[in-house]
Amino acid sequence: MPINIAIIGVGNCASSLVQGLTHYAGRNDASGLMHHSLGGYRPDDIRVVAAWDIDARKVGRDVAQAIFAPPNCTAVFAPEVPETGAVVRMGRILDGVAEHMADHPDARTFLPSDAPEPSREEVVAVLRKAGVDVLLNYLPVGSQKATEFYAECALEAGVAFVNNIPVFIASDPVWADRFQKAGVPVIGDDIKAQLGATIVHRVLTDLFAKRGVKLCRTYQLNTGGNTDFLNMASRKRLESKKISKTEAVQAVAATRIADENIHVGPSDYVAWQNDNKVCFLRMEGELFGGVPMNLELRLSVEDSPNSAGVAIDMIRCAAIARDRGLSGPVLAPAAYFCKHPPRQMTDDEAYEAVEAFIAEDRPVAVPAS
Repeated sequence: MPINIAIIGVGNCASSLVQGLTHYAGRNDASGLMHHSLGGYRPDDIRVVAAWDIDARKVGRDVAQAIFAPPNCTAVFAPEVPETGAVVRMGRILDGVAEHMADHPDARTFLPSDAPEPSREEVVAVLRKAGVDVLLNYLPVGSQKATEFYAECALEAGVAFVNNIPVFIASDPVWADRFQKAGVPVIGDDIKAQLGATIVHRVLTDLFAKRGVKLCRTYQLNTGGNTDFLNMASRKRLESKKISKTEAVQAVAATRIADENIHVGPSDYVAWQNDNKVCFLRMEGELFGGVPMNLELRLSVEDSPNSAGVAIDMIRCAAIARDRGLSGPVLAPAAYFCKHPPRQMTDDEAYEAVEAFIAEDRPVAVPAS
């Protein structure tokens, strides 16, 4: 049985996801996937049936074409994506485009279409007519009003909502309660990449704790050249992002690190890096006898495929939750796949919980908050 998805924001992350659906179609090779079959769903069970964007170069084009339109700049690993039949519709802008984006070259920034923006009723009608099972949010960081607009649409249409960005929906008690009462599952917030800066930082922080090493100070500085990093050049849009990334690390520390001794977040926009994200990580600690040590790490990844490797599992977990009649935040997948879930767990705990959720062969152990 297929999983029908709709995408909000046909940017680099959406491009990698859609390319991945083509790449893995008909393959038994699980290389690059955390799960080839998840709850009986395979990658080629996922179908894109609707999409929204605000860029004039994407609106009106099939998703298969729009994913390669500027300003997208991620790696092309599946150049022959077949037509999906889903034409990108004009979305609601609201706070989705930062003012400073207009100061950059067309090839690097958004060019908003002058097409009419849809009402909530129109978006809901499309979701229902297309038979959408899961709605994915890929809006730019800081799109609070725009994310809430589409979350409202998901609630009204009864469509599972996967929130890939650090606008707090699943982890906000008010929104969580609304999804619970509406009988609609939600997974979020802020996707944690397959092997990115946050998961590496968390694993090392947990290792410090398990080996009895006091973590005194740490920073994580990231640079990149895609529209995500350009958008985040405005510090006004970073409040929730910094909270999300910082708390993801704090949650696995043996003791909470003083605010002045931890810095986690985007550092700078470097245009020529395109979708390549580079992380510079430093951790300072104390070993046996209070003897100091430090660790430095440089991580270079293609940002959007790194995200898609997780999104493909979040979609399938959302479909499973919908199949089982679950509603509200789905805790185990959120803890494993997201930086700012409703309830934090260590990555070992989250892995066990999500595997149990998928198998549904024993109660999902969720540690007390």
